[in-house]
Amino acid sequence: MRTSKWIVMGVLAGFLALSVGCNSGSKPAAGPMILKAADIQPEDYPTTMGMKYMAKLLDQRTNGRIKMQVYGGAQLGGEKETIEMTQAGTIAFNRINGAPLGSFAPSMGVFSMPYLFRDSDHLWNVLQGPIGKGLLNDLSSKGLIGLAYYDSGARSFYARKPIKTVADMKGLKIRVQQSKIFVDLVNALGASATPMGYGEVYSGLQTGIVDGAENNAPSLWTSKHYEIAKFYSIDEHSMVPEVLLMSKKVWDGMTPEDQKIIAQAAQDSVAEQRKLWKAFDQQSMNELVSKGTTILKPEKASFQKAVQPVYAKYPELSDLITKIQAVK
Repeated sequence: MRTSKWIVMGVLAGFLALSVGCNSGSKPAAGPMILKAADIQPEDYPTTMGMKYMAKLLDQRTNGRIKMQVYGGAQLGGEKETIEMTQAGTIAFNRINGAPLGSFAPSMGVFSMPYLFRDSDHLWNVLQGPIGKGLLNDLSSKGLIGLAYYDSGARSFYARKPIKTVADMKGLKIRVQQSKIFVDLVNALGASATPMGYGEVYSGLQTGIVDGAENNAPSLWTSKHYEIAKFYSIDEHSMVPEVLLMSKKVWDGMTPEDQKIIAQAAQDSVAEQRKLWKAFDQQSMNELVSKGTTILKPEKASFQKAVQPVYAKYPELSDLITKIQAVK
């Protein structure tokens, strides 16, 4: 089955590369260049809307010659699947969280380190500086072009029981993304990490396969996980950014002029996405409270102390971590 999947993906990638080549050459294009973009979040989620804003910019700046079709709600597949499809060229653009991306590009795993960033300002100073830009550039060796970062806020724990201290984590089964660092983080806190696809979490909470999960407020709200997990503990253990990617295969088939237009449109969409995120984050918190979610704010110091062994497990990231922590 896996072999046949890659054969189909390869054929589709060939057709897509041919289409891009025909539409970006010296001869007039017979029609617009249509490029698919994937996001697992709903159509009206800030990340999906950020890509739709980018699509609007591309349409305007190329007089309709480049069309970016955004498919939200995991219509094109889950996180791991769409990363592979982006590498193969069957998807041109992809918005993916930095945590699962770390399985494909290990240096991206640094963003998953617990309590790495002091606050949002520290995070964005890193992302928009030489460290963040360098990590995006490193993705080219993995068949991906890193275009920009999107805001994802801070991730915290939610569960069917209150989590006020590290002791409250003991024995809980907590859903995590497909990220080894997240598994280590949750296990270090005394819980049992359970990697699971985002779309499976609601039923997992219903059936007791997991007792809780961790995510930002907008995800907790839009997923309706709050209907079962009624306690949200704002420990902000992680500030993993979203990453806007493009297939290197598709990118390499484009003219330098079109590459420049795409790169600029991606960067110009960041401010819009961040504005949408800020508003949606506040709205989500208000909605959660209105639905009876109990908001807790545990003391972070004990959590930070408990996860220190996680840092020792990743000596290959130590230099990068030191540089990030030194950013003002």
